[in-house]
Amino acid sequence: MVKKYVYGNPFETEAVVTDISPETDAPAYGTVSVNDDGSFSYTYKLAAKDRVYGLGENVRGINKRGFEYISNCTDQPKHHEDTKSLYGAHNFLIVDGETRFGLFFDYPSTMTFDVAYRTKDNLVITCDRSDLYLYVITGDSDLDIVKQFRKIIGRSYIAPKFAFGFGQSRWGYRTKEDFRKVVNEHRSKHIPLDMVYMDIDYMEDFKDFTINPDEFADFPDFVKEMREQNIHLVPIIDAGVKIEEGYDVYEEGIEKGYFCKRADGSEFVAAVWPGETHFPDFLNPDARRWFGDKYKILLDMGIDGFWNDMNEPAIFYTPEGLENAKKMIKDFNDTPDDTHAIDVLWSLEGLANNPEDYKSFYHNVNGEKICHADVHNLFGYNMTRAAGEAFERIKPNERVLMFSRSSYVGMHRYGGIWMGDNLSWWSHLLMNLKMLPSLNMIGILYTGADIGGFGSDTSRDLLLRWLALGVFTPLMRNHSAKGTREQEFYQFEDASDFESVISVRYRLIPYIYSEYMKAALDDEMMFKPLAFAYPNDEIAVQIEDQMMLGNEVMITPVYTQNAQGRFVYLPEDMMFVKFMGDGSIYTEKMARGSHYISVALNEVPLFIRENKCIPLAAKAESTADIDEDNLSLIGYEGAEYRLYNDDGIHKDYDSKSNYSTLSK
Repeated sequence: MVKKYVYGNPFETEAVVTDISPETDAPAYGTVSVNDDGSFSYTYKLAAKDRVYGLGENVRGINKRGFEYISNCTDQPKHHEDTKSLYGAHNFLIVDGETRFGLFFDYPSTMTFDVAYRTKDNLVITCDRSDLYLYVITGDSDLDIVKQFRKIIGRSYIAPKFAFGFGQSRWGYRTKEDFRKVVNEHRSKHIPLDMVYMDIDYMEDFKDFTINPDEFADFPDFVKEMREQNIHLVPIIDAGVKIEEGYDVYEEGIEKGYFCKRADGSEFVAAVWPGETHFPDFLNPDARRWFGDKYKILLDMGIDGFWNDMNEPAIFYTPEGLENAKKMIKDFNDTPDDTHAIDVLWSLEGLANNPEDYKSFYHNVNGEKICHADVHNLFGYNMTRAAGEAFERIKPNERVLMFSRSSYVGMHRYGGIWMGDNLSWWSHLLMNLKMLPSLNMIGILYTGADIGGFGSDTSRDLLLRWLALGVFTPLMRNHSAKGTREQEFYQFEDASDFESVISVRYRLIPYIYSEYMKAALDDEMMFKPLAFAYPNDEIAVQIEDQMMLGNEVMITPVYTQNAQGRFVYLPEDMMFVKFMGDGSIYTEKMARGSHYISVALNEVPLFIRENKCIPLAAKAESTADIDEDNLSLIGYEGAEYRLYNDDGIHKDYDSKSNYSTLSK
């Protein structure tokens, strides 16, 4: 059951798409306080063994108890253990224990979740204004609560099938030859590949919806050339529009008044990659439609996928902030005083993503001027919404790949996310795994991390181990930053090991795609913690380094350097399946309990639940090459699998003809 409570005058985020009549009584769980200073707080006394799940994209574990998290979309590349906010704001959680219920706080600005952190048993949720919707959800299980929540926020985005293939990316691909090299190296070494991503260097002077005329002359022909090799080019789109006379997007935005403004009505200016930019006012429906229609420029050139970036929005500095820093440096130079040196350093560090800058510009929402800081968490969501709504107008019958960096609940209807600018750390490999169910809970199914890590230098073993996890994530992309070690697979010795692992992904695509589609269409989770599948197993509920994938599979990635395998816990009898480096498959039935499994760097392990089976395809080098008419089954004899399959292009999602039953 879902109950809705209204406090103050909430901003309409459109996160919830179901009409629910508000309650007049107080919530059955917890205490709500609307304070004299206008702030809001929610408090609930946790029992000793209560677990708290949710909050989407965040650090630490699946059970969020014991730390403080802040919903504030932040350009934050350092995902340390004490990082309190990342790129998304996902204010949904479940309390599970003596009492079970879900909470969604529909509030578009900064919100703090103290999950038994300052006081060991108190869940305390606070924000500065008492203007929000609170949804309280009760159900028979955690999965039931998630399903009810997913129902009221709308169907998850469905990606085209090619987007389930492997994608190679690097910040620094600048020319046609850079892209051709990537494709040629993969094809010559028989390493499967479907996408090559285009970071900011493909643009002319970092201007959205432009192509570098020197490096990408005849761009539509180049797109066609790639497509003939079953390769999809996926360009980036940034949130800032470069201020430049003669640039049509800039001039149109100025003419139509579609950029965010300062209090005095002048355009807000912030520096990002192009230099000084304006931010489109994505909360203005007219501006959102205008910007969304710009994607047609690239769609008409043959592009069928995009990724939105820098849309928290990230701010390198504002002209005002830079001038203040310059003044402080001048004052310091004029009157040297070592005691003030730290003030100068802090001033420079504080230029980027300064909270005061977010308070200094405004949106036009139905003719009302709204301070950005009050709706900050909606910016990235509505940028991706602009694209999604445009795709419905421009290509109403076909799917377009779209994922974003920043998000809020509701954006899941328009695209997926990648998990931001992670680092080449073993801890981030494990963090990738732990984020999956929390993101699924709020409807984001198309997701994955930058395999191998975006920042810092990866190692061969980290890349292979991360790749073995990426085999299972819907978004499977190797992406790295300029200035780091080049981490395309062919840069390492024994490239055949990478081919072996990626080939497993393509053999599993019929299963991964089927489970993704069923999760999207039925408001289910694709990735579930063991606690959700085995709630009465006291060992399973504490395990966070194993994960259920769909209804048939448990994944157990190796995430420790130099490890030759790992211990696993089986909540029931299961079949151990290991895809070997030579292309063969090892299977062994194992009894419930603890086991050690050996896993070499070029192997991929998984477990199949008792009396279940899954489909496998033959090896393929692109999604277009997968022979979907000749699938085999692996698992228990006599088991059946309900397969979902369609053409992966069009939107006839609900046709009964998309389902079939396979028997082993």
